[in-house]
Amino acid sequence: MTDPARLLPRIVVAAPSSGAGKTTVAVGLMAALRRAGHTVAGFKVGPDYIDPGFHAVATGRPGRNLDPMLSGEERVAPLFAHGSAGADIAVVEGVMGLYDGALGTEGYASTAHVSKLLEAPVVLVVDASAAGRSVGAVVQGFVAFDTGVRIVGVILNKVGSDRHEAEVRAGVAPTGVPVLGVLRRDTRLTVPSRHLGLIPADEQREQAEAAVDAAAELVRQGVDLQAFVAAARAAAPIEVTAWDPSAEVTPAQEGRPPVIAMAGGPVFSFRYTETAELLVAAGAEVVTFDPLHESLPEATSALYLGGGFPEMHAEALSDNAVLRERVASEVAAGLPVIAECAGLLYLCRELDGHQMTGVLPATAQMTSNLALGYRTAVAANTTAFFDEGRRVRGHEFHRTAVHLDDDHDWTSAWYLPGGKQEGLSRGRVHASYLHLHWTATPEVPARFVAAARVHAGLEK
Repeated sequence: MTDPARLLPRIVVAAPSSGAGKTTVAVGLMAALRRAGHTVAGFKVGPDYIDPGFHAVATGRPGRNLDPMLSGEERVAPLFAHGSAGADIAVVEGVMGLYDGALGTEGYASTAHVSKLLEAPVVLVVDASAAGRSVGAVVQGFVAFDTGVRIVGVILNKVGSDRHEAEVRAGVAPTGVPVLGVLRRDTRLTVPSRHLGLIPADEQREQAEAAVDAAAELVRQGVDLQAFVAAARAAAPIEVTAWDPSAEVTPAQEGRPPVIAMAGGPVFSFRYTETAELLVAAGAEVVTFDPLHESLPEATSALYLGGGFPEMHAEALSDNAVLRERVASEVAAGLPVIAECAGLLYLCRELDGHQMTGVLPATAQMTSNLALGYRTAVAANTTAFFDEGRRVRGHEFHRTAVHLDDDHDWTSAWYLPGGKQEGLSRGRVHASYLHLHWTATPEVPARFVAAARVHAGLEK
């Protein structure tokens, strides 16, 4: 077992609400610290995939999520210790407002919750564009709301002028919370967005890098980085045993590793960093490929299709007929497949009228309705990856709908509360809208690799 390690200097970047600019500030801080010679580990509170992509651009390291709802609160600090190995400072970007958690849970999985689990100080990013002295009341209210959360500084964002800055500073001064930085409005920080938020960094790399550079320069000019680092170093020196994927799964001891193809590129950019780490620990060779332009990697023995925006690339996905046809034929021959959200759509017969793989007896289309939130699900039947009745927590985030054929012999993947059925499964194929964080279900990657070994003829 890994010996406990002392958590490194760390700080949480939070805000009173969404839209305050905490992603811009957090990314700018990560990039500015890196340019100042630090090795920075970046984290995102919650299930979001897009912000960690910008964290990766800013830090040069994988972006990671800390989500008590999906991974369990007992794993948050160990996952943090694992993800921050080799860094000298960690910046954790919050989600929504500081105290906003899963609905009806009194703040469970909120930024405040995670800050307590990490015993990390908090810097509050406040949008000052439409207020002056009143910002002080906002800061004072957030400090007093939960004294177990240690707010050690404020960064004022979207400040309009020197006079405006002076007025806001005067309002904050009586709170005793130091102002660590003041950022002016900057149009260079605009990052293209679409129906589910920002466009992922993998889809517009040059624009993402330009936005990160602009954020880093804005932070360099407007934030006292030395004071920020000092606040991070003041975090309690707690010791935590780092999460270790090798301790979660038992790898095969003999034979060559089976190849698990992992969809990537602009379309399938939503996947947790620990997913591949668990598959490798279980004895697989993970090979990432781009379904827009490539076919399955050589000797593929299983296929993982994560999330993303296939609806934005449906025509291009359809044009790669070689891959579509090969996926269909390989699945018919028993290829194990786990598909989440975008993967589910790709396995349908059509997406917005464009031909997909046809593995599933269904068509899919874009809608105006947003499906968003955590889901508690129960496996509807026993498959290669789940036992019937296995309870999991997942997250759903999309604006598409799947319409099943009237006559088919597939079964539902999950039962949701209220008896709703979700997804499809049969044999070695499991497809649904739910994203899971496999750190909470390590048997899934282990069984996925085992199925890949059987398909590759490495085991009976």
